[in-house]
Amino acid sequence: MAIIFGIILLIIIANWKIYEKANQPGWACIVPIYNTLILLRIVGKPWWWLLLLIIPYIGFIWYIWTVNLLSKKFGKDEGFTIGLIFLPFIFYPILGFGNSKYQA
Repeated sequence: MAIIFGIILLIIIANWKIYEKANQPGWACIVPIYNTLILLRIVGKPWWWLLLLIIPYIGFIWYIWTVNLLSKKFGKDEGFTIGLIFLPFIFYPILGFGNSKYQA
């Protein structure tokens, strides 16, 4: 149980750093729905993408697309996107604590 809590905490802290690197408030990553709106602002997509993300099954495609755009905004490629999706506890800290820069 403590390991799961630690992994969740690590991902939250990494997301906080990612939001701050993108010149957004870090605390926004812990507020439901608002965190997605800020993420969409970071990746350069309109607010109504939030509606697309909540559609069952189809929303998963938009989620993958959003994660891909996030990795591209930090200068990473599709391989990094796959890592963000399948191993978030490794790749989000790399993005948040690493030396990659946000490219507006």
